[in-house]
Amino acid sequence: MKILTVVSEHRFLFEELVKRDFKDKYKRTVLGMVWSILLPLFTLLIMKIVFSNFFGRSIEHFTIYLFCGNLLFAYFRESTHVGMSALLGNASIFTKINIPKYLFLLSRNVSSLINFGINLCVFFVFCMIDKIDFSWNFFTLLYPVICLLIFNLGVGFILSALYIFFRDIQYLYDVFTMLLMYMSAIFYSVKSFPEEYQKFFLCNPVYVYISYFREVVLDGNIPGLMLHLLAAGYALGALLIGAWFYKKFNKKFLYYV
Repeated sequence: MKILTVVSEHRFLFEELVKRDFKDKYKRTVLGMVWSILLPLFTLLIMKIVFSNFFGRSIEHFTIYLFCGNLLFAYFRESTHVGMSALLGNASIFTKINIPKYLFLLSRNVSSLINFGINLCVFFVFCMIDKIDFSWNFFTLLYPVICLLIFNLGVGFILSALYIFFRDIQYLYDVFTMLLMYMSAIFYSVKSFPEEYQKFFLCNPVYVYISYFREVVLDGNIPGLMLHLLAAGYALGALLIGAWFYKKFNKKFLYYV
């Protein structure tokens, strides 16, 4: 509630930050916002060509299966990557004006959410082409999206604070996200693993959100209670840890920017 109050008090600044962050991403590009759609489609095409012969035959609606994984993982990766530099990139502003520093992280997350929304519309078009049955269950997709948004904010709090003190974190995080991608079952099914090992995938928060999405879209089911609790637990856990981390080092930021 406090965050909403602060955003309301600085509404004009927050809106301008969101506009700036979204425009800067495509600044001096010929296609501009079209890249928001083209990049995930190119990634989807490459992964489909590479992995179809290995996994496509055993997974129904393999294109949509891939798209689900790419869509959510790309949102997580973009949101946390841009969030990492949110503080350092706006140091020239908060060193001169006394405003809550987390506004910069929030604005970048909203910008990433807008980009995700554009790609989500393309995803639904692909679902129609692949003759996926739409139902009222699709409204439950708001749940993993909201949870992932909160999770991304929590991770962003931690990364943006660390990046102020340790610039090397950006390279370490690139390696981590690459490893996480292979552990998120984007192009393969966890059912190909022995049953006793499948539960270990649930230790990966991104996989939990991807799994929730796939169960609704591909199976037409509302996931069980465990997946709901895991999705919320990872989101709230990341936010609480991130907020504590951010608050702990908040007063030291000015000495390192």
